[in-house]
Amino acid sequence: MPRPAHIAMVSIPAHGHVNPSLAVIRELVARGHRVSYANDPSFAAVVEPTGARLVPCGSTLPLADDPSGWPDDLVEVQDLFLDDAIAMLPQLRAAFDDDRPDLVLCDIAAYAARVLAEGWRLPIVQLSPTYVAWEGYEEEMAPVFEPVMGTPRGLGHYARFARWLAENGAGGDRPDPKAFTGRPERSLVLVPRALQPNADRVDPGRYTFVGPCFGDRSAQGGWTRPADAGKVLLISLGSAFTQQPAFYRECLKAFGDLPDWHVVLQIGRHVDPAGLGELPGNVEVHSWVPQLAVLEQADAFVTHAGMGGASEGLYCGLPMIAVPQAADQFSNADRLVELGVGRRIDTAEATAAELRAALLELTADPEVAARLEGIRSELRAEGGSARAADLIEAHLPG
Repeated sequence: MPRPAHIAMVSIPAHGHVNPSLAVIRELVARGHRVSYANDPSFAAVVEPTGARLVPCGSTLPLADDPSGWPDDLVEVQDLFLDDAIAMLPQLRAAFDDDRPDLVLCDIAAYAARVLAEGWRLPIVQLSPTYVAWEGYEEEMAPVFEPVMGTPRGLGHYARFARWLAENGAGGDRPDPKAFTGRPERSLVLVPRALQPNADRVDPGRYTFVGPCFGDRSAQGGWTRPADAGKVLLISLGSAFTQQPAFYRECLKAFGDLPDWHVVLQIGRHVDPAGLGELPGNVEVHSWVPQLAVLEQADAFVTHAGMGGASEGLYCGLPMIAVPQAADQFSNADRLVELGVGRRIDTAEATAAELRAALLELTADPEVAARLEGIRSELRAEGGSARAADLIEAHLPG
């Protein structure tokens, strides 16, 4: 058993980046380690129940309750992350200079954490809440990124990034921002290997898939499956892209009064339930639900296919109708289709008829059920938070 250590975790103020790490942090604290979690003060209520101490560092990124603050332009997005890292670095130095950690954990977007660790010669382990690069990634993805990042503005971003790294003694003799952000020395991947593109080409010496780390969520409350429910369907577009009243009305048409089905519809806090019209008797509507608690008792899932939702659906062995809204949700939706456990229906095509047909086809197909059971077993064998903590402890000095 390693001696108790001081571990610093650095992340950004986004639930999709923070939530996947919380069970790992809780496990480390339970093992006697002191964990300092650096993030925006707005995440204190999320971080502190793990037993970690929040180290408040003001972020320049759009906060979790302001998804509209993110630009559509890729260069502008990358500039936002770089500006945040530049602002975070002096705050991290001030926070930890008199209380240096034994090891640094960092989110994929917490660039300042790696600069800090390299400058202080501390071991560092990345926690990735999404899929990671594979051998050949840069060449294969060049047609997607180069038309934007290869422009004068994009090259200017990389040049500014390289100067910042050099000024702070990070990234080696000739800092390469692409390698610095995309090729960590050690990374624990907190998503199912099944969702990883080209998983057979991911370097096992650099990346270890430990699977989603859910931990104890009893503090979020529970949910009880109605005694007369033959089957249960959860519909949720997550927390950031919930302003879709027209989509919810199509869902009510598709699944309302569907024989033998009970429907749980999460609509977020920005949609007025009154605007959905009269609710069918088999539907319950909430602004928020303890998602994993519902999924563990459900039979199918309509999801935006965010990394968290897609992982939870696979963990519970559920067929999924993916209605992606942004970012990696589109590739996740396609991956669920490739795995043979889901259907992708884009928002514009999400009519009642399409939704209903997809649900009935998925849940009646024994091959879908067999594939899901295999993935579910593989995913649970990846080890989760306990294995992640074991691997982190293996990198502690001494």
